This record gives sequence, structure tokens and C-alpha cells, in this order.
Amino acid sequence: MEANAGMVAGSHNRNELVLIRHEGDVGPKPLKDLDSQKCHICGDNVGVTADGELFVACNECAFPVCRPCYEYERKEGNKSCPQCKTRYKRHKGSPRVEGDEEEDDVDDLENEFNYSQVRKNAKQERAEAMMHWQMYGRGGEDVDSVTSSRQEPRSQAPLLTNGQPVSGEFTDVSSEHAAANGSTGGKRVHSLPYADPNQPVQVRIVDPSKDLNSYGLGNVDWKERVESWKLKQEKSMLQMTSGGRYADGKGDMEGTGSNGEGLPLADEARQPLHRSFPISSSKLTPYRIVIVLRLIILGFFFHYRVLTPVNDAYPLWLVSVICEIWFAVSWILDQFPKWMPINRETFLDRLALRHDREGEPSQLAAVDIFVSTVDPLKEPPIVTANTVLSILAVDYPVHKVSCYVSDDGSAMLTFEALSETSEFSRKWVPFCKKYNIEPRAPEFYFAQKIDYLKDKVQPSFVKDRRAMKREYEEFKIRINALVAKAQKVPEEGWTMQDGTPWPGNNPRDHPGMIQVFLGHSGALDTDGNELPRLVYVSREKRPGFQHHKKAGAMNALVRVSAVLTNGPFLLNLDCDHYINNSKALREAMCFMMDPVVGKKTCYVQFPQRFDGIDRHDRYANRNTVFFDINLKGQDGIQGPVYVGTGCCFNRQALYGYDPVLTEKDLEPNCFFKCCCGPRKKGKKATKNYGDKKRNKRTESTIPIFSLEDIEEGVEGYDDEKSLLMSQKSLEKRFGQSSVLIAATLMEDGGAPQSANPASLMKEAIHVISCGYEDKSEWGKEIGWIYGSVTEDILTGFKMHARGWISIYCMPTRPAFKGSAPINLSDRLNQVLRWALGSVEILLSRHCPIWYGYSGRLKPLQRLAYINTIVYPITSLPLIAYCTLPAVCLLTNKFIIPEISNFASFWFISLFISIFATGILELRWSTVGIDEWWRNEQFWVIGGVSAHLFAVFQGLLKVLAGIDTNFTVTSKSSDDDGEFSELYVFKWTTLLIPPTTLLVVNLVGVVAGVSYAINSGYQSWGPLFGKLFFAFWVIVHLYPFLKGLLGRQNRTPTIVIVWSILLASIFSLLWVRIDPFTSNNTSSSQQCGVNC
Repeated sequence: MEANAGMVAGSHNRNELVLIRHEGDVGPKPLKDLDSQKCHICGDNVGVTADGELFVACNECAFPVCRPCYEYERKEGNKSCPQCKTRYKRHKGSPRVEGDEEEDDVDDLENEFNYSQVRKNAKQERAEAMMHWQMYGRGGEDVDSVTSSRQEPRSQAPLLTNGQPVSGEFTDVSSEHAAANGSTGGKRVHSLPYADPNQPVQVRIVDPSKDLNSYGLGNVDWKERVESWKLKQEKSMLQMTSGGRYADGKGDMEGTGSNGEGLPLADEARQPLHRSFPISSSKLTPYRIVIVLRLIILGFFFHYRVLTPVNDAYPLWLVSVICEIWFAVSWILDQFPKWMPINRETFLDRLALRHDREGEPSQLAAVDIFVSTVDPLKEPPIVTANTVLSILAVDYPVHKVSCYVSDDGSAMLTFEALSETSEFSRKWVPFCKKYNIEPRAPEFYFAQKIDYLKDKVQPSFVKDRRAMKREYEEFKIRINALVAKAQKVPEEGWTMQDGTPWPGNNPRDHPGMIQVFLGHSGALDTDGNELPRLVYVSREKRPGFQHHKKAGAMNALVRVSAVLTNGPFLLNLDCDHYINNSKALREAMCFMMDPVVGKKTCYVQFPQRFDGIDRHDRYANRNTVFFDINLKGQDGIQGPVYVGTGCCFNRQALYGYDPVLTEKDLEPNCFFKCCCGPRKKGKKATKNYGDKKRNKRTESTIPIFSLEDIEEGVEGYDDEKSLLMSQKSLEKRFGQSSVLIAATLMEDGGAPQSANPASLMKEAIHVISCGYEDKSEWGKEIGWIYGSVTEDILTGFKMHARGWISIYCMPTRPAFKGSAPINLSDRLNQVLRWALGSVEILLSRHCPIWYGYSGRLKPLQRLAYINTIVYPITSLPLIAYCTLPAVCLLTNKFIIPEISNFASFWFISLFISIFATGILELRWSTVGIDEWWRNEQFWVIGGVSAHLFAVFQGLLKVLAGIDTNFTVTSKSSDDDGEFSELYVFKWTTLLIPPTTLLVVNLVGVVAGVSYAINSGYQSWGPLFGKLFFAFWVIVHLYPFLKGLLGRQNRTPTIVIVWSILLASIFSLLWVRIDPFTSNNTSSSQQCGVNC
């Protein structure tokens, strides 16, 4: 995949493919086919050993057999050579099978359990073999007919632009490569012994002058190697036991120095890459005790409330009790998933020691990073450019990083801005890595108000920093010029620099577009070092097709990245979320590459942190309570929910594969034990239960397949019919792309090595076509799940239901930072979209209340998901409860009767337990009390406005089919001054309910006070309870009132209007009360002396 080879635009359905070049550019050159010895069983290349020599399975006759067929024959077959019938010897790196113990052959005990690399190669070969069969040997056709049909010149496809047609540049795989499947006419060769009589028999020549042990014949020194290996292990264990335990939990061991220098290097590399530890019991135990006490107090409280109705205000009492019961249920759903919060710690030095040693090729896994954007006028290109620059400068091996930018609006402005960004990155990336600066987004690095000379010792830093700042300012001017030019669209549409019409002039009807800006060739920085890949992607859109908004764009990126790079892990970021910690990918790899946890981890979620928020954070934009309390609590169960950005995925989890679970993970949950009783502890019972769980196919595990089953099936096909059935099954799940299907079978990632870049680009255009997902599982069980505007919750829920776990990683330096809508109207619209997505899930078949009970979702995790989708319903009782104080004050009635001392004890205890729960929660989470209070305030503001509208919009969408489009939240570049957006007042219908509540409660307070003044001192006692109730509402809505007032240095007209309204209402109430008229109509009697 070459950089700057031109944009590829096309439509698979219309049979159109065009290469748009820049002047003087040359096309990509196809890779040369490597010719090597073929396996006589499957027709694939035999391959080479780790030493670079040709792989020889049989030492007697040297019958050509590839490594996968050799392993399969030893594992499932008769364990002997098909030609000479000699039993296969065990080669280095091969797992043991029955009968190997009696052999006196070359052994490899040290690497026997380190079969990952061999297994990876075998999987890659099997996947490529299946891809070749699908592309060149499908349906029993002859190879000649297949290749001839591919070589026929097609009719000239209509050109989208005046660029060059792709037919001459994007060549298919050669016929020689197609013929590599064998001379069987495209049919699957049976795994039976076969030797072509026309070819000479391959005989391995043995030099008699050499010792036979060098050929692996009669090597008898394996016992000595076993003894030395055992001694080495015993020595290591002795050192670990003498050192004892970890001194501080960070890898240092007692008795070995400050950093454990006394331990061997291998022992340090075998240490865990991370550790999890619970919150201190001194903080967590009182917290749990208060929760239990609060639950008991709630029981007595509701016992009193239900059994003592208020007869003269029965409707008010009934409404209040219903609301309070719902609040209690909502509290339980929110509280108990926080029962087991934990902390996590990563060890980056151990990760480097194990997978990224200096002077050796890096063994870190490849990561494909996704950046999604839609409208460049609402999401400024300079913001997206900073996100991309921070990705390209990340502290990770450059050949392991690929950045894909999804332009779902097909805007030429985004394309041109990305082109400028790729050029500026050649200067910015080496500057970041040379001086190790943080953060690596230039806009935010140069805006830091800190001492930038701290910890810098290079004399050239100041000079280079000034030059780089000037370069960035010039780059920013060029981006601003592009934005200014894009404000007015020409009538004929946009054209590229060479005069070619822009293919995406119509954002609703355009072909798919892919441009590789940075890649392996031509992607060097100013220091001559390689840069990560940077790929621009705009999926095809046509009228009449459902494109599924962001979820559809993310699935298109999953497919195109699988075809081009196929990194085993994915990181998705919003366009306004830049990498704030250059080691963020390494933090995620400490979990993803863990040999135990990594196999069952679907994603690593990072908390969201934000820039550009004022110190008071009046609208709770930081959302600290959710990220630092709720998600940390869920991390102790099955993992945090997916929040839409800043998340590193396991690609296999997105493909719908089941995780690799241990016997402990397969044990029944507590509900199963309670219902069915305890199971016997016998070995047979455990084995039967594990087998039953593995073989059981449930609703929550669709698509029903595991990676091991597919690999064994591909390996063990005995006829063409079974292979065709598997191919049809995979095409039904993943679509009609053989390259994509082959990529899904590669658990450790990696692009097919046999395909040339031209054919991969052609296939990439295919997988982003608008009709590719038809009749497949994309969006249903694979990738991002459709059916809600908050696709993140639904996607994470489906993974957890299959048994995957997620990890919450909170590094000391925040991994990612973004921008938040600090304006009141934008904030409410954002909350409205989140709540609408939750309502859609609540009314769908994927609702956690009834979906996936036969899966592996833990009970507390289910409560967390139920709380995530039912919280908008709380708006109905909340708005009713906030109206009750005003009604009580205006009618002079109350929802509570006169209470006794015993009843007042439960009321006081309930309030104390509520405050105690909050204080202890802040104690173990280290969240500030001001952040907690802002969260409580905005819970009421959002509940009576955005959540209320979301409930009705969700009902309209599900029941009446009326769709409501959400608007993209604006990302301000803060050109008008710091926090300028905070004071912008934008009137929307979302402001009507909270405004009405404020006015009604203020009127109620005025009416209640005036009534008490007129009624005497005896009415002040009951008034205090009503006033407290009303002030509770007003105080919670105070940030909303402040938002209505605007800037603090002026009094808006709205204040005068409300003042006049309140004065009028007060006058009317005064006339109605008429304090100067006596209420006693009886005739007065004259009092005597004893009166």
C-alpha cells in the first residue's frame, strides 16, 4: 500500500473503479509472486522454518508437506508420512502428541508452551489458502476457465472523473498465482497420499560426513536438556520464594534491590503486565454497611408511607408515593453495580521487556485507529487535524500504527485538510519524538500555560520549538483558508487541483473513496524515518439505502481496515478527542496482550476528559461522577460499558466470536446455583458442564461460532462440498468478500501476504459499497450494532452477553482529551441524543431486561445495563415530584400527614443515610464534593427537560415510525475568547419544562409565605416542610436559572418579565386572601369581666 498513489473512487454495484492521480505520480507496482515448493496435500507453499530453511516434514523421504498439514496429520491423522508411512518426528515448536515421549529426537522443551508464533503462521496460511480457494477455485470450476474469465477485457466502465481508469493499474492476481492451487481444475485436493508421476520424487540428501544428530536422526541428548531445564526452573522458583513477595506492587521484590536486579531477565519478563486491586477495606466496608442500612431504612420508610395516607390530599399523596417508589428502584439499579469497585495498574516497562526490546524487532500488536467525522463546518478541520497529528506522533512502533479517517459527509474540505495534515506531520512527528513532548496535538501543546522548559536539557529545544510553532501557525492559516473557501459552494461543484470533479459533490449520492496519504513507501519525515499509515475513507452512499449513521461508518472502517492492514486491535476516537498521553496504546496493550486476560477482553475503555470547560462546570460537562465512580464500580463486575470513544477493541470480539474462557468462567452464576442447587465437585461433573457450555448455542451468542471451530473446520475439510458450505456460511456472516473472510480468520491479524496492493484497494472499495451489508450479519451480530443512535451501549452489551469482559484503564496522565459543549442548549441536545438512544434500546428486542438470560452476562452487570437504558423514564416521576411543592403551597395541603416522633425518626434516618452514602462514595472515589453537587443539579435539569423529550420522541419513533434526526454537537475552536460559548443563549423547546417548574415553584413560595403571614404563627410550622420541598427544586435548577440569565454583568429582559409576572400573581393572591375581611360570620357578643 503505497502513499500518495492517488485516490481510488468507485462503486462495486455499478462496476466503476477510477484512479485519480496527481501530476507526475506513478502507480503502485504489483508485488512479485514468490515461487516455492508446493504442498502435495493442500497445494499451498511448503514454507520455511524459523531458521530460513525449507520446511521438511519427513526426514526419511522429504515428501513435500506444509506445516499446517503436518500439524493436522500429527493431531488428527495417523501421525505418519503419506508417502513412506514413517511416523512423523516432532519438530521444534510443535506441540506434543501421544507417542512423542518415547522418541529420542530433537526436543524443544523450553519453547513447547510458546507456540503463539507458529500458531499465528499456521492460521495465516490456512486463511490465505481459504481466500485463494474462494477466489480461484470456487464452485468446482476449472482453473483455466476462472483465469480466462478474469483475463477477458471488460467493457469500458463509465468514468466518474477525467482521471485514468483503474483497469490498467489495478491488476488482479496473476494466473500463475491462481494456478498455485494445483492442477486439479479448481477442486479441493483430498488429504490422501498422492505423488505426481510427472515430477521427480523429492529426496533429502544426507551428508555421510556429518553426524546424523544434525539431521534429527537418533538424537539422544534430550534427557540432559530436560535436567538442565528443570534445574533452571527450580533456581528461578528459589529466587522468587527467597525474594518473597512484591514490596510495593510495582514489580520490585524484596531482597533483590530497588528494581529487582538480582532476578534473571526472563523472570522479569514473565511478570504480569498489570494488576488489579480492590479499594481499601477501611473505605469500602463502611460504604457497603451504609448501603445495607439505607436499604433497611427504605423498607420501614415505605411501610409508613403506604399505610398512612393523607385523606384530605389523597391524589397528591398517591402521586408522591408512586414517585418515591420509582426513585428507590432507580437508586438500587444505580447503587449495586458500584458494590465492587477496583483499581488497576499497568507496568509499561515489563511490556517493553517482553514485546519491545531495544535492538530487536518489535513484537507489539498492530493497532488500527479510527477517527470519524461528518460535517467539517460543525466539526472544524483544525480540530480533526490535531487529533490525527496526535495519532501519528504516538509512542508506538510506526509500522504497527494505521490511522483511518472516516469522512461520512464526503466533504472535499476534509480531504484537503487531511492532505495538508499529512504534509505537516513530516515535521511535527520527529519534533515530538525527539523532545518527548506531551501532549502531541500542537494546538493544545502550544496553548499550555506551564513551564515548557521543564525537564528539557537539549540546547536546541528552544530554537526548534519556536520554529515548529511558526510552522504550525502557517499550517493553521492554510487550514483556515480552506475553511473560508468552503463557505460558498460553486454551482458546478468542487474540483480537485488537477481539474478533476470531486466525486463526493453530492453527499447523499457518491461512490466510495479511498486515499492513502501516508504508507510504507514515500511516507518519510524530515529525518528520513518512516511514518504511520494515514488513510482517507468515504464510504459509498446511494439513495434508497439505509446507511445507519455513525454505526454504519464504523463498520465500513472495520471492513476496509481488515482488507488493508488487519490490525488485531482497533481504537476508535471522535474527531475532537486527541491522544493526550502518547503511551495510551501501550497502556491498552498491557491488558490486550496479556496471555490470560487478553483472550477474553473485548475492549479497554478509557475515561473521557475534556478541555475548555470553565472552573465551575455549571452543567457537569466533565461527568466525573459517571467516569470515576460508576465505571470504576462496573470494572469490578464484568467491565465498564462502552461510551463511544477512547476505546481499544479486540477485532475478534467485533466479529462476533466467543471469548476463550476458563473453567472458572464457565461455572454457573449464583442464580443458577440457587435454583438448581450446588453441583458436585467431581472432575467428571465439571468436565461435562464445561463441554455443555461450550457446545450450547444461545440467543446471546449469535453468530454461533468460535474461532477454534472454524480453524479446525478449514483444516479438516475432506471434500469440496464441505468447504463450499463453510464458505457460504462465512459469506452469510461477513459478506461477499473473500479477502475480508480470510482476514477474519487471522486471530493475530495481518494482511494476506499473497495479494498485491492494487487488488487490496479494489477489494477495499468493494467492502465499503452501500449494498455490501445486505443479507449479512453486519450491524445485527457483527461490528457496531444498529437499532439505536447510541450504538455504543448496544455494541458493548452484545459483547458482554457473549461472555467477554471489558477493562477500565485510568492512567495517571489522561489518555485522551476532547471538547465538550459548555453551552446550555448544546449540552441539553447532547443529553437528549443519549437519552433517546437508551429509550430505543428499552423498546427493542435487545433490552437488557429480557434479552440474553441464557448467555454469560453477570447479574450485577445486567443491573448496570438496565440502569443505563431506563434512566430516561425517571423524568416522568421527577417532573411530577418537582411540581408537587408548588401545588402543596398553592392549595395549602401536604403529601405527608402530621408525623409522630417514631415516624420522624425514619425520615431523619433516611436523609442521614442519603448524605452518608454520598460522602463515603466520594471518599473511595476521590471525586470532589463540588463535582458531585454539579452532577446532582444537572441530573434534575436534564431529567425534566432532555430526558422527558427523549421518552416521547422514542415512543413516536418506535410506535409511529416518526424518526427524529439528531444534530452534531458543535466543537468550538474558542476564537472569540475563553469560555465564550458559555454565555451564548439559544432558545429551544427543551428549555420550556424547567423554566415552567422554576416559575411555578417561585409562585408557590410567594403564595405560601403570604398565606402564613395572614394566618398567624400557628401556620408557620407546616409551612417550613413545604418551603423546604420547594427550595430543594429551586436549588437544583439554579444552574439552569443562571444559564437563562446569561452573563453575570447584565440583567436580561427575561428577568424583568418574570418579575412583573410574579408581582401580578402576588397581587391576585392577595386580593383572593383578603386579610382585612373577618372569616367569623356569627354575631359578636359583649364580654363581661370574666370573659
